Amino acid sequence: MSKAVREAPGNHAALIADLRGSLQWLKAEGDLIESDKEVNPDLEITAIQKQLDGGCPILFNSVKGKPNHRVVTNLFGDIKVINKMFGWKDDTERTKKLAHAVTHPLPPTIVDQKDAPSQEVVFDKPADVNQFLVPIRHTEIEPELTVGSGNRLISGEHFGGGSDLGYNRMNFRWGNVGTFQISPGSHMWQVVTKYYQADKPIPLTMCFGVPPACTLLAGAGFDYVILPQGCDEVAIAGAVQGFPVRLVKARTVDALALADCEVVLEGYVNPRDRRYETAEAEKAGVQGRYHFHPEWAGYMGKAYKAPTFHVTAVTMRKPESKPIIFALGVHTLDDHNIDTTIREAAIYELCERIQPGLIMDVNIPYCMTDWGGAIIQVRKRNKIDEGWQRNFMAAIMSTSQGMRLCIAVSQDTDIYDMDDIMWCLTTRMNPHTDILNPIPGGRGQTFMPAERMTAGEREWTASNTRFEGGMCIDATVPFGFENDFMRPVYAVEKVTLKNFFSEKDISNAKGRMRGWVHSLARTGR
Repeated sequence: MSKAVREAPGNHAALIADLRGSLQWLKAEGDLIESDKEVNPDLEITAIQKQLDGGCPILFNSVKGKPNHRVVTNLFGDIKVINKMFGWKDDTERTKKLAHAVTHPLPPTIVDQKDAPSQEVVFDKPADVNQFLVPIRHTEIEPELTVGSGNRLISGEHFGGGSDLGYNRMNFRWGNVGTFQISPGSHMWQVVTKYYQADKPIPLTMCFGVPPACTLLAGAGFDYVILPQGCDEVAIAGAVQGFPVRLVKARTVDALALADCEVVLEGYVNPRDRRYETAEAEKAGVQGRYHFHPEWAGYMGKAYKAPTFHVTAVTMRKPESKPIIFALGVHTLDDHNIDTTIREAAIYELCERIQPGLIMDVNIPYCMTDWGGAIIQVRKRNKIDEGWQRNFMAAIMSTSQGMRLCIAVSQDTDIYDMDDIMWCLTTRMNPHTDILNPIPGGRGQTFMPAERMTAGEREWTASNTRFEGGMCIDATVPFGFENDFMRPVYAVEKVTLKNFFSEKDISNAKGRMRGWVHSLARTGR
């Protein structure tokens, strides 16, 4: 089992190089719960995760039908645990530190194959890929189980000289061949479009149970002005964790794999061999109609006809060590925090490049569903700065495919409290002048039902849907009118409750507090 590689200056938590070491550290910190009871990947894992959504990581040591596997979930469910893991004092510092990592990558190292834990055992040409993984089902509505927690790794000439980490749901309906769902417009979509024209396969690896920093980068998506094709996401992951990520050459294809992950699928994506994700959709011969796998937007997903992933080998840690699969449930805080953490940093960096010094913070709350929205906080220094918040929002909308809502607020707002945001919308927004619809007719995301409706009677696919343009709301204080919008600040920092009440009384009173009052009590507003 791995140990902490080193402790960065000022950090109390060790920065961990692999998933096993991370779980060891989490357990020592009291941030991991374990179960030795047998858990069923069909419905039970995600049902447990949903009931503990936002809680600490969960490790299942006994998985039904998988005697040589363990499963972890909720790994990123509590963002405070992740902040502690990487040494970030709070959410604001996390966003700024990650923005710095994006622009200061730390190149990976390539290790010998004999030194890579992920290649301790090699299986050439496996007949049934699912036996090496833990497919799951989220809901009873889904007709089949899926594999959605692997992180693809494309590198070298196939990604413009850089590296790309990301998620693609797979369904191995044909033993060693599975569907490979790709979000339209994503990095993988860009690569597949290129190689579809050339009619060439794309060699890559799908890595399971990866270092946490790599998981964060795999969640980055649709922030391609800051993370364009050819960037080095593995190197950025190295900068996030403070030391290089270790890579290893694949055994059977011209690709690299994460040397310290648990399981690797080697193979290639065939852009032209497109097959239906489920037998139900295949029988009907229709895309985008039948339910399959929940989506990040909070709705049931649909089954499509997708390119296929052909597996040439499986490499893994020794089976007796019980490799760990991160069985990620969709539309959970676990999934949300993975998908938004780098995205927040990319939006911060975008605004900082447009006009430095104005952007203070970025938050994508759970209810804005991953790619669906963002809240930005700005500081206006002078009259000339007035209006930049609208430039920021228009740029964010234009460069973040699928974003439907962006809200700008001032420095006196708690952007991590949706009640405070609603208060701003109620008291500071002029519906005639402060609501913008910047890009109607542009490109959005087919995973949003509202956009699917634009297809009418046609199939709900990317080629048949259109974007309504999204909505930007300027809820900032107009420059020069700060006194008119001044919030009262009570003297909470000058009064100590213990001087008046017992700990029991204070606990009793605070235990009754709900919602917005927590933010107001903390800030005195």
